[in-house]
Amino acid sequence: MTRFFDAFEWPGSSGWIEIFVLAVLYYSVFRLFKGTRGAAILSGVLMLYGLLYVVTTVSHLDILNWILSQLMIYASLAFIVIFQPEIRNALARLGQQPVWKPAPPDLGKKTVDPIVRATNLLSKRKIGALIAIEREIGLRSYKETGTKINAVVSTELLMTIFFPHTPLHDGGVIVSDGRIRAAGCLFPLSHDEMLSKSHGTRHRAAIGITEETDAAVVVVSEETGTVSLAYNGRLRRGLDEDHLRRTLASLLRKKRSGRMRRRDKNAEARLKQLDLFSEPVEEDLSDV
Repeated sequence: MTRFFDAFEWPGSSGWIEIFVLAVLYYSVFRLFKGTRGAAILSGVLMLYGLLYVVTTVSHLDILNWILSQLMIYASLAFIVIFQPEIRNALARLGQQPVWKPAPPDLGKKTVDPIVRATNLLSKRKIGALIAIEREIGLRSYKETGTKINAVVSTELLMTIFFPHTPLHDGGVIVSDGRIRAAGCLFPLSHDEMLSKSHGTRHRAAIGITEETDAAVVVVSEETGTVSLAYNGRLRRGLDEDHLRRTLASLLRKKRSGRMRRRDKNAEARLKQLDLFSEPVEEDLSDV
């Protein structure tokens, strides 16, 4: 047994530091892709490469083994291309709250209540709506696609914006720091192949913007009047007024420096307990 261990060259202090850094790096990468489409792709690529490498090594297929080794040189480029959405989202989250950035104001009831009341009225009248609420990651690029408003959030204003045949009713509204910053905005559509075909344009847009940012998006279907909430690339349909108010209050609560991640995880845990982000029931939500 002693001879077996003597065959290995144990790393020094700098070596152990490098091992620790690499372990943290690998752990961060796997956590980044956990629960995303990239997780399945990454697992499949690693399993396929590992299997081929073992087979070519054991079978002494030197040429194929050499080709696999050379392919690893271009793996970084392929990694960036394949996992571009996940990498972009991770980089955005890294810079979402630097040390010198002041904490965002607490939205509280002044923002949540008008949105909930407007959503409830729009739902009863089956008027479609799409409201994105900015959190830590800015939505400036999406604000520029619409018409700037910069008005205090109110039920009456939201009702007016989404009233049928008005110039701004067909796009999305962006709320930031307790004010409606823009209306008639264009949001990116989700390309998730796992989404049900019953999801209409509004719902795909709501999911799409939450895949790229940490915004919370409220959707009202003009076909059924169903109220939905999108967050973190997931959609929960069929929320009543009380559930919507509690969910938005949890997501939009003021976050302080150094506590953002912990509070965000606690909010998500409470949402899961309320079953607000479980698999949605099947219903027709095909919006125009």
